[in-house]
Amino acid sequence: MDNLTHSLVGALIGQAGLKKKTGLAMPALIIGANLPDVDAACFFWLEGVEHLGFRRGITHGPPALVLLPLILAGLLYGFDRWQASRGKRPEDRLPVSFKWLFLLSFIGCLTHPALDWLNVYGIRLLEPFSSRWFYGDTLFIIDIWLWLLMGFATWFSLRREKRGGEWKRPARIALSLAGIYIALQGFITGNAERGVTGSPTGTEIVIASPPPLWSWKRDMITGGNGLYTLGEDTTFPGVPLDRCDLERARATDSQIDAFLFWARTPYIVPEADGTLWLRDARFSDPRATGRFEVQLPSDICDGVKTELSGGKSG
Repeated sequence: MDNLTHSLVGALIGQAGLKKKTGLAMPALIIGANLPDVDAACFFWLEGVEHLGFRRGITHGPPALVLLPLILAGLLYGFDRWQASRGKRPEDRLPVSFKWLFLLSFIGCLTHPALDWLNVYGIRLLEPFSSRWFYGDTLFIIDIWLWLLMGFATWFSLRREKRGGEWKRPARIALSLAGIYIALQGFITGNAERGVTGSPTGTEIVIASPPPLWSWKRDMITGGNGLYTLGEDTTFPGVPLDRCDLERARATDSQIDAFLFWARTPYIVPEADGTLWLRDARFSDPRATGRFEVQLPSDICDGVKTELSGGKSG
């Protein structure tokens, strides 16, 4: 999920009452809720689409979910001590407990992979023990309805607290409603995917992808072997993957290797200019395609007549 959603979840957990457990509890929860995304630093050393094979992996797995909160708790505890030594520690800050800082950082970190699992992008929950990708197909990566619910509840809770009213209840209600909303979205996805799976189509892959904004709808992606259909009438251009020597391409190009490691529904598009492009049906929207594609060697697919395809998009 996007970092605003992660931050709002951390803030609401704090406003639900946990922020009173120790000083610097809110930074522990909010930063912790975003901390696994430290892997975004890979953009400094990885090129092209290589980040696709790196992100949502090692920093989202079990060891990191223990080590990252430990590091964060240590930094926050040290920051509090540093402020105290300089006489700049806020007087209204609660006493700082390292134990609680670690527990709250840990809770915040745990919410991160839980939310990331909910979309079609995928997450490697067991890294480094297993590189298997897991997919929830439940929420679009940015869910405006969760933004509105959790954003309003955070503001309302803080406002009530400032005025001396009951401020924990709004946050707890919002967290409960968010949970119900997510469960409902999961039911919609499951129902949609079961409906396709139960038909005699021989479909290998079925994905009910939540679209942006219209969260009650699903874009159905079905197919296999590089041939996919969106809905009932939109077929992605492509050639069967078994007609192409992708293993040779992976061995000679780290971009292709990273893309195929990440891809869930890879397909190959032969373009009118003679080039071959590897894409993923999950991100076939022209506004996203350019960020989720890699060029293949022109001789990788035997017998493909590139002049029969349309122009390159994205």
